[in-house]
Amino acid sequence: MFLLAHTGRPAAIRSAELVVQGLLRCGIGVRVLAEEAADLPLPSEVELVEAGPGRPDVLEGCELLVVLGGDGTLLRGAEFARRSGVPMLGVNLGRVGFLAEAERDDLDKVVDRVVTRAYEVEERMTLDVAVLTDGHVVHTDWALNEASVEKAARERLLEVVTEVDGRPVSRFGGDGVVCATPTGSTAYAFSAGGPVVWPEVEALLMVPISAHALFAKPLVTAPDSVLAVEVQPQTPNGVLWCDGRRTVELPAGARVEVRRGAVPVRLARLHHASFTDRLVAKFALPVAGWRGAPH
Repeated sequence: MFLLAHTGRPAAIRSAELVVQGLLRCGIGVRVLAEEAADLPLPSEVELVEAGPGRPDVLEGCELLVVLGGDGTLLRGAEFARRSGVPMLGVNLGRVGFLAEAERDDLDKVVDRVVTRAYEVEERMTLDVAVLTDGHVVHTDWALNEASVEKAARERLLEVVTEVDGRPVSRFGGDGVVCATPTGSTAYAFSAGGPVVWPEVEALLMVPISAHALFAKPLVTAPDSVLAVEVQPQTPNGVLWCDGRRTVELPAGARVEVRRGAVPVRLARLHHASFTDRLVAKFALPVAGWRGAPH
């Protein structure tokens, strides 16, 4: 089992210690990144591995990746999970944590389910992203939640033309555009006014950010659609963010193409609770007065 934790959080350090102790007692081997080991109280039985270019996959031989932290740490874990194909089990130590399957109070249950392999695995759709200038691909990336094209200069609007399946949709100035998966619909796309899309729905989302236009509405397209955002030649430079973690500058005239990712991210699930219940719990939605359908 591979453990990834936000070592800057005291809660994550303590949680990591409890998880490691529980797994080792049950004869489950544990591996962590060497760069994080100094911040974690780890026994000598824990295997330390170095990550970096040219090194073998740090998850090689692991059955599960357990991530302890908030949304940022979970997205960091998703990078390892996608690269290796190993399922990721998230334990939320942050505020919302839609990607997480358990909370801090569930650590004993997490250890028990890992030991007994009592979890299911589901695949989440990803995005493949390409940046083109003068018709040539100059950068490629991917995202689990979203790829966002944003203005780089706070004082200026970013002029863009949006496109779906090779046909133009709208031109407008604004703060940018979010292209998201259903998983990302409750993240940046939600904050920008996009719809909440159930994870079982296969679709791509395109959500304008603070657009200065009469028609700049969120769009939900087919999963095999190709979305594109063209930064207009006369506008200031923009910037591409993938999951809020990886970024590249977009010169005026750049084109960003977003399509369904070839490689999904696999998530380990402990509960059979519906997404509706998860939505209500994560956003603390008011449901008092509900009686349910008559039986």
